[in-house]
Amino acid sequence: MNLRDFQAHDHFDAKQSIINESAPELWFVYDGECPICSYAAHALRIRRDVGTLHLIDARTHADHPLVREITQRGYALDQGMVLKFYSRFYHGADALHMMAMLGSPHGWFNRTNRILFRNPTLAKICYPLMRATRNALLRFKKIPPIDNLLNHDQPLMRSVFGDAVWEQLPPILQAHYNVRPYSDDAVIMHGVLDVHVAPWLARLNRITKTLITQSGEAVPITVRLHGSPQNAHLYFDRTFHFPEGIEHFRSKMQHLGGDLWVEWMRFGFGWTFHLYFDGTQIQLIGRRYVFNLFGFTMPFPMLGWLLGRATASETALSEHEFHMHTHTQHRIFGKVFGYHGSFRV
Repeated sequence: MNLRDFQAHDHFDAKQSIINESAPELWFVYDGECPICSYAAHALRIRRDVGTLHLIDARTHADHPLVREITQRGYALDQGMVLKFYSRFYHGADALHMMAMLGSPHGWFNRTNRILFRNPTLAKICYPLMRATRNALLRFKKIPPIDNLLNHDQPLMRSVFGDAVWEQLPPILQAHYNVRPYSDDAVIMHGVLDVHVAPWLARLNRITKTLITQSGEAVPITVRLHGSPQNAHLYFDRTFHFPEGIEHFRSKMQHLGGDLWVEWMRFGFGWTFHLYFDGTQIQLIGRRYVFNLFGFTMPFPMLGWLLGRATASETALSEHEFHMHTHTQHRIFGKVFGYHGSFRV
């Protein structure tokens, strides 16, 4: 096997639209606005026996057939670069590992890449930090994400769920999430909830203003769910009308890829969860608590020790009303926080 370095990159010509599957070729799709991604793409050299390396900037050539195919296959380019070798696709950490396997042993970048990421386990461990660094750099440069999986003309949840699942949702749940990405769409919901906040958590919330501080039954609530022209987040502004006074609970939901989401609250605290439709309900199953530190999402297990596990569900009651149930349950302390009741859209 000839391991001599193949130095010549075949950079993408915008007029080229046919991908030759018969010749040995490696396609590298990356974010050209990310300094790290761009450097890695242009520094990469592959072994001669691998064939020709093609580079595609997903921002500049968003309409390229391969970028469209990546989108159709459900690979989020904000979550990782994509390599295509023959007919196989490698995304994120898997792409990083394949770069190491197919790369030339010549040049400091390629040697370092081979040493670090030939081990797939190490690639999976390191990749989240690399992705967080990329996202922090883009935020610092005020560059929006690629969001290749989103249809800006349809509700965000439709793009996330897919057309087939979205069509299975009851009309009231479709109306609940009828907010498009990169828009100022808003949905107003009115409801009545039974609310529980553990006394110790209520005292803590009086200081942090992260959640609400009061418990009560049949508490009127108004929720404004809206988008933003600057991003694809979902913003919640909840107004609880307690007899002792009004309280607000504000948060935003961010899609992380697949069925994984994060809900951010004040001071950068949040929780990640799996969100999916089980055929009857929309389920939110807590995964872990996190903290946003200078754009990096860091695990924060201490919150789990204090609060326990969070879950939620949304169930259609009629064409105009749905039931919401959310609670945080601790194995020792029992129910720590939660509310349940019905909403009308």
